[in-house]
Amino acid sequence: MLFGKRKNKASSLPKTEPQETAEGVVAETAAEELSYDGGITVKEANLHYGDFHALKNISIEIPEHRITAFIGPSGCGKSTFLKCFNRMNDLVAGCKVEGEFTIGNVNIYGNIDVNELRKNVGMVFQKPNPFPMSVYDNIVYGPRTFGIKKRAALDEIVERSLKQAAMWDELKDRLNKSALGLSGGQQQRLCIARALAVDPKIILMDEPTSALDPISTGKIEDLCMELKNDVTVVIVTHNMQQAARISDKTAFFLLGDLIEYGETDQIFDRPKDKKTEEYITGRFG
Repeated sequence: MLFGKRKNKASSLPKTEPQETAEGVVAETAAEELSYDGGITVKEANLHYGDFHALKNISIEIPEHRITAFIGPSGCGKSTFLKCFNRMNDLVAGCKVEGEFTIGNVNIYGNIDVNELRKNVGMVFQKPNPFPMSVYDNIVYGPRTFGIKKRAALDEIVERSLKQAAMWDELKDRLNKSALGLSGGQQQRLCIARALAVDPKIILMDEPTSALDPISTGKIEDLCMELKNDVTVVIVTHNMQQAARISDKTAFFLLGDLIEYGETDQIFDRPKDKKTEEYITGRFG
C-alpha cells in the first residue's frame, strides 16, 4: 500500500434542533456525516453551454479503487464530463449542469463546500502546470491552504507525496530548486504529487500523457496502476492502447452521448454497440 492508514476527515452537517414528537418526547436528529469515500454515481446528467447541448442524459456508476477510462473522438464530451466531478465547469460562463452527481454519500451539486470537494477530488491536466516556485512549495501549497503550517508536518507530506508519485529518489536533493527546471514528464508527475498532498479520494486526469514522450508516459501509466490501490482514478485519453493497458472499465462517448460502458476487456474485444466497434477498429475518430 502506498498510503499509510489515513483518518476519515469528512466534514459533517450541523445537528438539527431538537424536535417535539407527536407523543411529546423531544427527539434529536443525528447529523449525517458527509464522506467522499466510495464510487461516483451519475444519473440523467445533462450539460448545456448556452444553447449547445454538450452532454445528453448520461447515467454511469464509476467504482472506487479502479481506473476508469473515457475514450472517444475530439469534442465528444469526455473532458467536459470529467470536469463535472469537481465542478470545474462552474467556472465556465453560460454552463448549466442538470442531473444527480454523487461521490460517496455527497451530492456534489448540493449545498457543499466546493473547496472541500476539490480537496477530495484532485485534477491533473493535459499540460503540466507546476507553479513557478520550488518543488517543495509546489507540494505544500495545498496543505498550507487547508491550514497545515508546521514544518515537520509539511516535510512529511512532501516525502510521502513524492514517494507516492515515484519521484522521491529523483527530487529529494532538489526540493528547493524551481519546479520549472524539471523535464516535462517530471513536471507532470510533480503535479500528480501535488494533487496527492491533500490526501484526495479521487484523481481526475485529463489526457495527462498526451504531451509526453513514451518513457514518461510509461512511468505515469505505472503510477496510475499503483495509485488505484488507494484512490479512484478517472482518466480521459485519446490513446486507445493506453486505455486498454491500464483501465479496469472504459466508457465510450460520441457527440455528447455515452454509447457504451463496461469492463475494458469487453469494450475492446466484444463491443456491444456497432459505433463502439467502428471507433475501436479505427473506422472514424
